Order: sequence, then C-alpha cells, then structure tokens
Amino acid sequence: MQIILNQDIKDLGKKGQLVNVSDGYAKNYLLPRKLAVIADAGAMNQLKNREASAAHKLAVEKETAQKNADILSGKTVKVTANAGANGRLFGSVTSKEIAEKVKEQFGVELEKKRYVVEDIRAYGVYPVTVKVYNGIQVQMFVSVGA
Repeated sequence: MQIILNQDIKDLGKKGQLVNVSDGYAKNYLLPRKLAVIADAGAMNQLKNREASAAHKLAVEKETAQKNADILSGKTVKVTANAGANGRLFGSVTSKEIAEKVKEQFGVELEKKRYVVEDIRAYGVYPVTVKVYNGIQVQMFVSVGA
C-alpha cells in the first residue's frame, strides 16, 4: 500500500515522503495514529503542490542571496573604533559590529555568523569572507578607523 508520511518515522522515511508499506502495518498502526495518509489522488496532488512550493521558495531564497552577494562583492565597510596611541584597539571588531555596519551602509541584512572574520585588533583594512548562502561566498573588506 502506498502512503504519504505525516511525520518522520525511523527506518521508514521522512515527513512528506511517499513510501510502500504492508497493508496491515498501514491500517493497524500508521493510519489510526495519523502518522500517514493513504496516497490517493487528492493526497498526491497536495504532495506535489507542497514540493513545488518548497522548490519555488528555495529558488527565491537563492536569487535573493545572489543579489546580496553582488551588492557586497569587493565592497569596503567602514567601522569606527577607539584605540590607544599606537593604533591598537581597545577590544576588537566583531562579526556582530560588521553585520550592523553592513546593514546600515549597504542595506543587506545577514546573520553575524555568516561573516568569517580574523582577529581585528588594530586600525587598517582587513579581508572578510561572507557566506551569503549555501555555496555562495563573497570577499569584502572592513576598514577600521577612528
């Protein structure tokens, strides 16, 4: 019997997956507990619509990520910080500060964990790798000054 799973079931499949099981297992265990539904025409149509919706959402996310990558590629973000007489900072510039400045200066909002930053503890220009999306990375620069 073909069924569509409503939940992840160990050793059987993941939510939304179409699987073949024995009639007894489906009728006595999966269907009464609402862990699955019979794969009739209506359920198959819903499954196809969900898959199409997920694919569209993924395409839109990837397109947005590529636009953000094009905006940030090669750009320099300016960060101000206090330093001592020798140009050494009181503390360091963090990915959180960089994320805030990128949002402020370029209008691109990304999580702070997407910025791969070396230890910035002095004035200067530093390279930063931005992981915009899975498989999309760009190089940008951080200019630290007074």
